[in-house]
Amino acid sequence: MKLALFASAIGIAAIGWSGAHAAEHEVRMLNKGPKGQAMQFDPAFLKIEPGDSVKFVATDKGHNSESILEMIPEGAETWKGKINEAITVTFDVEGIYGYKCQPHFPLGMVGIIQVGDNTDNLDSAETAKLPGRAKTRMAELIAQVGAGGAGSEEAQRD
Repeated sequence: MKLALFASAIGIAAIGWSGAHAAEHEVRMLNKGPKGQAMQFDPAFLKIEPGDSVKFVATDKGHNSESILEMIPEGAETWKGKINEAITVTFDVEGIYGYKCQPHFPLGMVGIIQVGDNTDNLDSAETAKLPGRAKTRMAELIAQVGAGGAGSEEAQRD
């Protein structure tokens, strides 16, 4: 009996320990980015660890965050936030996640989250059909995958 209680206590402690390492990051949805560019997520590229969450904050009105279906890892959950509302997404599957602001997608309001070091779905992200400026902006962000993953969120802002 004592052994079973001890094993339960160890199991509970392990669950608490693993959750203690998850971080919450913040991405702001802006009409104008830090360098004056129109319709931006800030930061637009973010590298996080599996189990971390990202809170997308509608800093300026008229924005949302939602996954781009062709640009998420196999087995990962999609998300779709409401206009003018914050949404928090937890990322458990490693890989590359492309996301957009639906109203400003053709204007290039897109972003990438790299979860962990697995980039197996990078090819599908690179070949996804994107409208207007979103294609150019996404190519700039994809160039940061792998190379731009190190450093703080501040260093990842562009």
